[in-house]
Amino acid sequence: MAYTRIHAIKSTVTKAVAYICNPDKTEQQLLVDSFGCSPETARHDFDYALSRTKQSDKNQAYHLIQSFAKGEVSHEEAHRIGIELADKLLGGKYSYVVATHTDKGHPHNHIIFCAADNIDHKKYNACKKSYYHIRQLSDELCKEHSLSIIEPSGRKGKKYIQWKAEQEGTSWKKRLQEDIDECIRIAKSYEDFLRLIKEKGYTVTGDKIGDPHAKYIKFTAPGQERPVRGSFRNFGAGYTKEEIKDRIENPEKWQNKEQTVQEPNTTEAPKQKSRIKIPKKDILTRTSASRTLIDTSGEKFQNSPGLQHWASVKNLKTAAASYAAADNLSELQKQIDKKTTEAKSARTELVELEHQMKKVSELLLYAEQYRDNKPFQEKYKKSKDPDRYLRMHETQLILYDGAERMLRKMGLDPKSVNPAEIRSDYDAMQARKSVLEKTYKSAENDAKTLQQKMANVEQYLGHDPQEKQEHINSQKQSREE
Repeated sequence: MAYTRIHAIKSTVTKAVAYICNPDKTEQQLLVDSFGCSPETARHDFDYALSRTKQSDKNQAYHLIQSFAKGEVSHEEAHRIGIELADKLLGGKYSYVVATHTDKGHPHNHIIFCAADNIDHKKYNACKKSYYHIRQLSDELCKEHSLSIIEPSGRKGKKYIQWKAEQEGTSWKKRLQEDIDECIRIAKSYEDFLRLIKEKGYTVTGDKIGDPHAKYIKFTAPGQERPVRGSFRNFGAGYTKEEIKDRIENPEKWQNKEQTVQEPNTTEAPKQKSRIKIPKKDILTRTSASRTLIDTSGEKFQNSPGLQHWASVKNLKTAAASYAAADNLSELQKQIDKKTTEAKSARTELVELEHQMKKVSELLLYAEQYRDNKPFQEKYKKSKDPDRYLRMHETQLILYDGAERMLRKMGLDPKSVNPAEIRSDYDAMQARKSVLEKTYKSAENDAKTLQQKMANVEQYLGHDPQEKQEHINSQKQSREE
């Protein structure tokens, strides 16, 4: 598994790059790579990109750290994953330096990338959404490399002391939640719930629904001085007094979390969004063919006849919809194979195109860098005081030399390179990429839907193909009659 964190660099790019490229930490810089810049001149390369953006925030670069579990991955593989993460995240637009450190008990990558991109001259948008995107990309790469990942729980994070207590089985808040759930399961009414929870030793306040002076119900555990609110912040959805009452009266709707709904529309209930998800009739009829059948073998179904009945009805509707969509199993399998092949083909072409775009993006960077700084080189040659001119325009001259060296390394004559033609080629690639992404996503989603229909038939009727087809044919004949 890999942990990620990121922070902005406002003024210390040179020191930051020097730190991550420390030879003692990177196997004498064998585990250092860069794109669109050189580790030795990264500050100048970044300044050039920053000078071309119109956005005025003070961020000059970003420092991304990706840490792996001890003993799970070699330093070399960790380095490859770091480069892949930088490429996927930055799309060949931002200059970066990647260094893998080996001086700790676990391998970890340091990625420093410029805050401004080299193509559109826009700054990187660092926000909560972009951070979660980084985490997602890191997890995907871990899966591709057969590494473990941190599975999301869908709940708000806990404080360490609370998490530790839960692991040791000593969390009184966790026990309170379990006691509330137990009382809800056996209570016949909201009043009955209050009686049951008090019998367990809890002190309950603010329990009157509609009380303008007490928005939340509060529970005080035996031996505890401070009460705990029944709120989403503490336990997630389903623990306000209005939600507790609704859970008792409508247990079946609180078992399914597929559709987000509003809290019960009553004058007493607080007017806020609930994150509880319940089934909707229109959803059942519209998408039931591609839904997964509900496993009713669990304890919660066995202890609730109403819930079991609801699940059985829904499974029947799902199976019936799947029959209707799968008139012929062999044809359905052909459709699955076709969409799978289409998605795979689009994905293969997309990956290859992204590699080409990365090369063209780097070429465009150095072509423009060479063009923009060439006048400084020409004036330097003609200068009567070269040393003074060098001191005044050191950055521009360094950028010129670096761009010329990289273009020649690519096998190109710097004087013959036309930035406008390269940008035109890049824009065409970008347009093609957009088409391929839509094709891939569409084909992949279609394949998943068809596969789910087939899985529903297999699960509901068993795995005998002849039996399945005979059943489907009989259903079809009945509909026609």
